[in-house]
Amino acid sequence: MIFDTLLQLVGDEPVFESALLLAGDVDPRLIQQQLSRWVRSGKIYKLRRGLYALAPPYQKRKPHPFLVANYLQRGSYVSLQSALAHYSLIPEVTYVTTSVSHSRPERIETPLGVFEFRHVKRELLFGYELQDLGGQSAFIATPEKALLDLIYLQPGGETEAYLQELRLQNLEQLNSERLQFYAERFNMLKMRKAAERLVDLIEREKSMYEEL
Repeated sequence: MIFDTLLQLVGDEPVFESALLLAGDVDPRLIQQQLSRWVRSGKIYKLRRGLYALAPPYQKRKPHPFLVANYLQRGSYVSLQSALAHYSLIPEVTYVTTSVSHSRPERIETPLGVFEFRHVKRELLFGYELQDLGGQSAFIATPEKALLDLIYLQPGGETEAYLQELRLQNLEQLNSERLQFYAERFNMLKMRKAAERLVDLIEREKSMYEEL
C-alpha cells in the first residue's frame, strides 16, 4: 500500500484504526509492517495498538483530545478535571485529559497528549452525553456528573475543605435537582453529603448575584 492510498482511506477522520486497512484480500502482516514504517518516518502517530492518527502536514483536522480519549479506551467518557475545565467550573487549565470507565486504570502518553483513565463501577457509568467539539464529537460528563465523579474518586472529596480547594466558579451551570438525583444513584452517604454542600454553594452564589 502506498501512502496516498492511506490518505484517501482516512480522509478527514482525526484518528483511524488499523482495521480500516484490512478489508479485502490483504496480508495483515504486511499492513502492520507498512504502518510501522510510516510511524518511524513520522507520517503517522501510533496512539496505541491498532489506533493511529495522521501527523502534520498530512492531517486535515487536528484530533481533539476528548475524541482521542474516547478512542483510546472504548466505553469511557471524559470527566473529572478535564470536563470541569471544559465547562469553566474550575480555573485551572488541564494538560492531562482525564476520563472514567469500567476498564482498568491507566495512563497513556501519546504524541497527541497524555491521557488518564480512572476506574468506576459499571453502574456508575451514567450522566454523560455526546457533545459537538467543532466538527468532532466525544462523550463528556455533564457538569454535575463530572464534579460528582471527582468527589467519588477523591478521599475526603465530600468535605467542605476539599470543595473549597477546588475553587469552583460559574456554579450557575449546575442544576441542583440533577446534582441531587445523580448523587442518590451513587447510593453512598458521602455523595449525599457532597450534594448537600454543593447545593448550598449554588444557592449562596445565586444569592450573591441577586444582591448585586
